[in-house]
Amino acid sequence: MYQTDPPRPAKETLPTMYDLPSEYPEDSGLPDEFHILQPRLLGDTFSPPKYPLDQVLVGTDLNIYYDLRHPLWYKRPDWFAVVGVSRLYEQRDLRLSYVIWQEGVAPFVIVELLSPGTEKEDLGQTLREVNQPPTKWQVYERILRIPYYIVFDRYTDKLQAFQLVADSYHEIDVTTSRVWMPGIQLGLGLWQGAYEGIERLWLRWYDERGNWISTQLEQERRRADQEKQRADKLAAKLRQLGINPDEG
Repeated sequence: MYQTDPPRPAKETLPTMYDLPSEYPEDSGLPDEFHILQPRLLGDTFSPPKYPLDQVLVGTDLNIYYDLRHPLWYKRPDWFAVVGVSRLYEQRDLRLSYVIWQEGVAPFVIVELLSPGTEKEDLGQTLREVNQPPTKWQVYERILRIPYYIVFDRYTDKLQAFQLVADSYHEIDVTTSRVWMPGIQLGLGLWQGAYEGIERLWLRWYDERGNWISTQLEQERRRADQEKQRADKLAAKLRQLGINPDEG
């Protein structure tokens, strides 16, 4: 490509999100129900206090393009979060993918949900084949340098967490089933409860006090319960005064 004077903007000369989507006709396979619900719960409860909502991006099965020399190479995490970037591409469009050389900010945390076919790659137990893209572990650790990498096996309910220290991932002690991330003032842990009517162990975010962060539906239900309690107290006081609150 010939250089111009003045140089043309990168968005005119390099592939962008519109050129590199997350969906291709040749892609096969759809996520199972757990791979739909668990990322949804992670997104519902991810609210780092230092960042406004419009500066937080969460992605589920969204391609991350990471190498300008090989612009079609990508990884597709089950869930990831980026802080300090616009939720919308160029403040206007919902994202088709996440292109590192356009955004300049790598994800802060990535979560992979193990399945029998991906376990070895997710845990860095596969080797890069000749003339093939780097493995998932290599991309997260050495290229994108993701600060926190979380792996959860729903079949055994085993949680594993890795933190980038210097140039490599070091496994974090998760005997408490919780991982605190001071950079975003949030923690990720295993929560036993019902989500979307399904009772099991789920990955969920918690705050600095150790409290699980509520989903929007839980917040709405709590407000409704509080309103009902106030109404009941008012009705009881009116009855004490000899007034029937049910008579309009």
